[in-house]
Amino acid sequence: MKNALANPKGLYTAGNRLADEKDRAVQARPDRANGLTCGHRACQGCGEALGARMVVDAAMNATKGKLIVVNATGCLEVFSTPYPETAWKTAWVHSLFGNAPAVATGVAAAMQVKKKDDVRILAHGGDGSTTDIGFGCLSGMFERNDDVLYVCYDNQAYMNTGVQRSSATPPAARTATTPVVGPEPGNVFGTGKNVPLIAMAHRIPYVATTTVSEVRDLEAKVAKAMTFHGARYIHVLVPCPLGWGAASRETIRLSRLAVQSGLFPLFEAEDGVVTNVTKIREHVPVDEYLKPQKRFAHLFKGGKTDDRLARIQAIADENIRRFDLLK
Repeated sequence: MKNALANPKGLYTAGNRLADEKDRAVQARPDRANGLTCGHRACQGCGEALGARMVVDAAMNATKGKLIVVNATGCLEVFSTPYPETAWKTAWVHSLFGNAPAVATGVAAAMQVKKKDDVRILAHGGDGSTTDIGFGCLSGMFERNDDVLYVCYDNQAYMNTGVQRSSATPPAARTATTPVVGPEPGNVFGTGKNVPLIAMAHRIPYVATTTVSEVRDLEAKVAKAMTFHGARYIHVLVPCPLGWGAASRETIRLSRLAVQSGLFPLFEAEDGVVTNVTKIREHVPVDEYLKPQKRFAHLFKGGKTDDRLARIQAIADENIRRFDLLK
């Protein structure tokens, strides 16, 4: 709190209500859209609910309310729209698990035919629908450069259906399909997809990574994405207390530790080239990020140090080198 009180515009405050009105975060404004409002059934401390609210409110602010949201099947859809109720206060379309990018492309084409070029399209889903089931549709959207902003809320597993492994699940993590058994328990090393880098390989206009602990960073990147036309992609890390085995109060702290350890670099890219990187303010070892999560408890069992911790640290160190993350 010392930093927040000394500098009301500092990064450690979420509301920033002490700042001038024009400098406040979207989430601090009483007139924010509340695109995802109360009444949903997300778990306490759900990072995805927090991330979706921030993203949609920022997008609504950037487009002056002229926004259509396409939502893939998954946690976000299930907890926000238990029939016949809904927690959405925006034009909202539910797609199948794997075709949100294609549906969003169709909506964008319809707006073009109707000459409503000022209506913007946001598609979003979890890592399962993004990195796995809907990956072909997403790549097609990128390749065609369709005028859609796609946002992935990455909680690193299929949380809605029982915490099964996805191609965003980190190495050594325990899931229902990567149990803690055998000589190397948890998810294996050397698998998975880095979708932000894949998006960059498509040379689309804008790619960014962010997380729910960095409110201003997230809002700024959503707003910037809306200044571009064509395909855009934002990857948001959203801790899941249930699937990660962490206390609900730790959601924001874990998001920040993922960044500070180097395991989740924050950057922007335009046309396939990195244009901006957020430097790590306080570098921490990966242990600090992993220990509060029960899905990694086997790495610290019996007070022994698992050799795989060094391999995870090496991944973070490579990110730091690749993106030049240290000041």
